[in-house]
Amino acid sequence: MTTELTTIPAEKYALSLHTTTPELGLAISNNAGETRTKVWNLGRDLSSYVHQYLIDFIQPQTWSDLEFIAVAKGPGGFTGTRIGVVLARTLGQQLNIPVFAISTLAAVAWSHKNAHQKAIAVEMPAQRGKVFGAIYQVNSATSEITALFPDTLLTPEAWQETLANCNTEYQLIQAQSELAATVTSILELSSLEWRQGKRPNWSDALPYYGQHPVEM
Repeated sequence: MTTELTTIPAEKYALSLHTTTPELGLAISNNAGETRTKVWNLGRDLSSYVHQYLIDFIQPQTWSDLEFIAVAKGPGGFTGTRIGVVLARTLGQQLNIPVFAISTLAAVAWSHKNAHQKAIAVEMPAQRGKVFGAIYQVNSATSEITALFPDTLLTPEAWQETLANCNTEYQLIQAQSELAATVTSILELSSLEWRQGKRPNWSDALPYYGQHPVEM
C-alpha cells in the first residue's frame, strides 16, 4: 500500500514600507488577521540602517514567504521617498513578486475612515510655501477609496479654493507628523488591490515627488 504525502502550501505574507519621512514604518501580514507593525524614528540614519531593520523585522518569515510588497510612494521627503521605492522595486524584481506603490495621502485618508462616509481632505506641507492636497471618498462599509481630487501640489490659496469648491461634505486632516504609522494603511490598501486581482510589476512602482528638491 502506497501512502501519498500531502504538501501543505506555505503561508504567504504581504510586506509594506513607509520611508517618506525621517521615520521608518514596516508592517507584515498573512492577510488572515495576523499583522505586526513597527515604527522607528531614524532621522538621518534612515538610509544607513533601513536594510538591517528590515532584515531583523521580517523574521521569523523569510523573503520567499512574501506574496507582494507595498510602499508609500509619496508625497514626502525626496530622499526618504526614493529610498523606500527603490528598496521595494529591488525586492520585487529579485523575488519576482508584485509591488504596489500607494499614495502617502491616500494612506492618511484611509487611516481616518469613518462611519459617516464623509470625504476626507488631506493637507501636507510642501517646500517653498506650497502644500500637497488631495480629497478622498472612503467607504468603510465596502472598503473602497476613490480620489475625488488627486494628490496635487498647490499654493495655499489654490488649495483653499479647491476646498471651497468641493461639492461634498468633508473632514480636513493635517498630515504633518507620525506618518510612518500609516504603514498599516499602506498594507491594507494594497491588499484591497490584490483582492481585486491587480498584480503590478515592480517596474510600475514609481515615486511621487510633486516638486524637485532644488526647483526654483
